[in-house]
Amino acid sequence: MVEPGNMKLNVKFNLLLSCVLIGLFLVTAYLTYQGQQEVAQKVALKQARNVSKDLITTFNHMSDIVRNEPESNYALVPQVVATQIAKKISSDDRYSIRQVSLRYRNPDNRPDAYETEQLKAFASDHKAETYRVTQNAGKDVFRYMQALIAEESCLKCHGAFDAAPAFIQQRFPQDHPSYNYKVGDIIGAVSVVRPMADLYGDVANSLKQALYHRAGILVLVVIVTWFFVRRLIIAPIESASDTIHSITSTGNLKERIPVKGARDEIGQLLIDFNTMMSELERTTLQRQESEDRYRSLIEAAQLAVVTFLENGKIVISNQQAEQLIGLSRAGLLGESFFNYIEESDKLKAKVAALSKAEDQTNLQETDRYSFRAASGDKRELEITLVLTSEVENTPLFTAILRLPE
Repeated sequence: MVEPGNMKLNVKFNLLLSCVLIGLFLVTAYLTYQGQQEVAQKVALKQARNVSKDLITTFNHMSDIVRNEPESNYALVPQVVATQIAKKISSDDRYSIRQVSLRYRNPDNRPDAYETEQLKAFASDHKAETYRVTQNAGKDVFRYMQALIAEESCLKCHGAFDAAPAFIQQRFPQDHPSYNYKVGDIIGAVSVVRPMADLYGDVANSLKQALYHRAGILVLVVIVTWFFVRRLIIAPIESASDTIHSITSTGNLKERIPVKGARDEIGQLLIDFNTMMSELERTTLQRQESEDRYRSLIEAAQLAVVTFLENGKIVISNQQAEQLIGLSRAGLLGESFFNYIEESDKLKAKVAALSKAEDQTNLQETDRYSFRAASGDKRELEITLVLTSEVENTPLFTAILRLPE
């Protein structure tokens, strides 16, 4: 399995974009679902309000037009008429609607636990309506209740017992709780129960269509984003990476990063890199030429010459030095010059003093040292130590070795 840190930039970007796409889709799906749920509840609320309004309008109309008819036909009592109409509306299984009261006369209007709770709330808070989605037999149902306010026409049968019609008094005795209402009292409520299954089915269909559209839009956005990011960011970075890897692998300083498109931050970075490589190529060529001339010069010298860094690491030597130490040029490069000097601490002190010297007119020291060749042979040599130059703030020292006179 490839470690995340070793993945190609293009792969990382594709993975990141895929995660963003999935995350956005899930968030969109959730928000769309919530929105559709709210729409379903608003539809249920609107329908419940409409059927409640129709039932209340029928009840009020009957209360206004009915006079003495109920005395000979109890079925014409406005409350009874409204109850029968509610039963007919409820017969299609889409709604269950009825009038309920805490002080009911008809056992069919006995409130259930939910309705009882809401009727008590109406009585204490004088709310106009209440609604919520609840569970019934494991299924979601929409419960809606609208308060019924006692009007003057209601008090014909629900006011004082003595004022009630004779047929009402005969059916309901004086101590029945359905008497003694006053105008403005909560006399009951219209209760609507609306199953949500069909609305949720519509929600599911709408949700599916909405998700298809949103998924299409998200995919389109991701594709467009991927195209432009790939073209404007990833492609130039990959090109720069390939070129830099080639330079570090081959050492060919002539290679350049192709620069295309606008001169934005990335484009300017590539241009500056190419400029830097041109300058590096020039200075490297100059240094190489300088090293070649220096090597030619010390090779022509009759004395042993060794050039090393402040830590003693040998970087250049001539043939005479190689013969004196007893190692080839390849064997000497990288070795510490201090390893061949018995009084190495003394020489190191001289090197440190020269590297820190403030007087740049006299940057050499000559002294005698006990020299030990690679074979172990020892001899006394006179060594002239010279601060040759500094390369990248690193001082170079040249040691000229000769037998004392």
